[in-house]
Amino acid sequence: MTAIDARPVAASARTASFGLAHTLRLGASRIGYEVRSYFRQSDSVFFTFLFPVVLLLIFSVAFSTQNFGGPGDELSAAAFYLPGMVAAGLLLSGVQNMAVDIAMERSDGTLKRLGGTPLGPVAYFIGKLGMVLITGLLQAALLIAVAALAFGVELPSEPEKWLTFAWVFLLGVTTCAILGIALSSLPRSGRSATAVVIPIVLVLQFISGVFIQFSALPSWLQTVASVFPLRWLAQGMQSVFLPDSFASMTPSGTWDYELILLVTGIWLVAGLVLARVTFRWIRKDA
Repeated sequence: MTAIDARPVAASARTASFGLAHTLRLGASRIGYEVRSYFRQSDSVFFTFLFPVVLLLIFSVAFSTQNFGGPGDELSAAAFYLPGMVAAGLLLSGVQNMAVDIAMERSDGTLKRLGGTPLGPVAYFIGKLGMVLITGLLQAALLIAVAALAFGVELPSEPEKWLTFAWVFLLGVTTCAILGIALSSLPRSGRSATAVVIPIVLVLQFISGVFIQFSALPSWLQTVASVFPLRWLAQGMQSVFLPDSFASMTPSGTWDYELILLVTGIWLVAGLVLARVTFRWIRKDA
């Protein structure tokens, strides 16, 4: 009796295992498709992948004669803007690219068609998240290479700095991607997606210490920016690439790693909840 009862359980376990493995294989193959599709879209490549690199080049050349360090602390424009551009790249690759891309796929019926295929929602989102991770890594590597090779920016040599870079990057890219999925439900159509998403992304960059020294902003604007994750991701990247003396220029005088983890983690959880509640496979007016 026991042996007879065990057979359905074993068969069910094998089916579940096959289903999970099958989903993961589909998701992995979807990553390759998403990455290829991403780099075939010239507008996406420029405005999300290359845009931070272009800004880094412009700022580095335009302010090449200025010293952004303190007394006796030489810091070039390229070194100063590098961490902000890396953080902005996370926002562009995750929030902007994901929100616009999914909104367009929903509007033109792509999501509706995918919903009826064996791909499944889990494999679809594995593909999207994998694409954001890969393009974000390539973008960060390109920014660092340009800063080091073209402008002679000295990169950190301490392993602790690169460990900080790793966890801030992974936390940031995941949070931004999830928030991009949640934000994709806001535009009513694919045509309006860029008009809805880009202003949000642009404003966050201006108030979060990406283009302007955060301590130079009015105190009330610093408070507003501190609610959002980009301000903390920028500070995390600054702790990696800027001298430790720059910590004194933050409102608390330290790099606040606990707050970086806390605020970004809260947005990650909030993004997961919003994505779960608001995501739809068909457009609102369908």
